[in-house]
Amino acid sequence: MAKTVKDYIRTIVDFPHEGILFRDVTTLFADPRGFRMCVDQLLAPYAGQPIDKVAGLEARGFILGGAVAHQLSTGFIPIRKKGKLPGATIAESYKLEYGEATVEVHDDAIQPGEKVLLVDDLLATGGTAEAGIKLIERLGAEVIGCAFVVDLPDLGGRAKLEGLGMDVHALCAFEGL
Repeated sequence: MAKTVKDYIRTIVDFPHEGILFRDVTTLFADPRGFRMCVDQLLAPYAGQPIDKVAGLEARGFILGGAVAHQLSTGFIPIRKKGKLPGATIAESYKLEYGEATVEVHDDAIQPGEKVLLVDDLLATGGTAEAGIKLIERLGAEVIGCAFVVDLPDLGGRAKLEGLGMDVHALCAFEGL
């Protein structure tokens, strides 16, 4: 039987905290067939659509987003943790389980009217993706979709993003945390 993207993802128990089942995509990235399959499947729903840029969320979204951007012949935009980008930026904060985090994008990375595909490895609560969407929209661009390798539906991220009117594409889902 042919392997699926999900077959390449390993689960690490009790990481980073007890009770968490960490979905590790580095095993997917390390396998050339798995990685190729993943990138092809991430971009498939968007092939043929006008896309100006692919935005990736730090850090694994950089790996995926760069590969997707290359395949689509578009530019790539990193959405980074606060303080990591050298130029002038705009920032968006979001809530974490305990506290808050902030992501930034260069203020000239995306032009008004551009169509942007947002990419990351995992959709959990949707907080980081929502912050990325807000940054892209604040720069006057349109998010045409959000593509993820893994969806953790029990954490509500898909429902949050769909509630914002986003098209959400995930290659596989894992129940639980």
